[in-house]
Amino acid sequence: MKILLFAKVGAVILLVSDMERSVKFYRDILELPVKFQSKDWTEFFNKDTTIALHPVKRRKGSADRERHEKSRTANVLVGFMVKDLDYTVKSLKEKKGGKEEVKFFKEPTNEPFGKHTIIEDPDGNLISIAEIQSTKPSQEEGFDLIGFFGAE
Repeated sequence: MKILLFAKVGAVILLVSDMERSVKFYRDILELPVKFQSKDWTEFFNKDTTIALHPVKRRKGSADRERHEKSRTANVLVGFMVKDLDYTVKSLKEKKGGKEEVKFFKEPTNEPFGKHTIIEDPDGNLISIAEIQSTKPSQEEGFDLIGFFGAE
């Protein structure tokens, strides 16, 4: 019997340019529950996969921040499943004002797997939100990736 090297994803870590702005977005706009918060590290969710924010740091003589800025275009797509996409989209659109306005990268659409939309966080990281239509009860707890990568 082969032993898996990796059993599950423990954390998705997003490098951000402004911790305060990003924490406000994920905590106040997306309403993710904060598990832990410090100046240089914030975690959301208390079980299963954690989403963490960490500032992009610039070392002396390094172009880390510039390299991050150039490479951040759609390298990662964080995907969330919701029970009611219409309600979620309505709630997000109501949270307008100032810099905290939710930007829709892909407007809500009906897909073969259900309903789907993509939004951007303050750093331009893409966030996929989907309501999966399934006749299989076991899929409600799982994560179906069909269509989550289609940011067309």
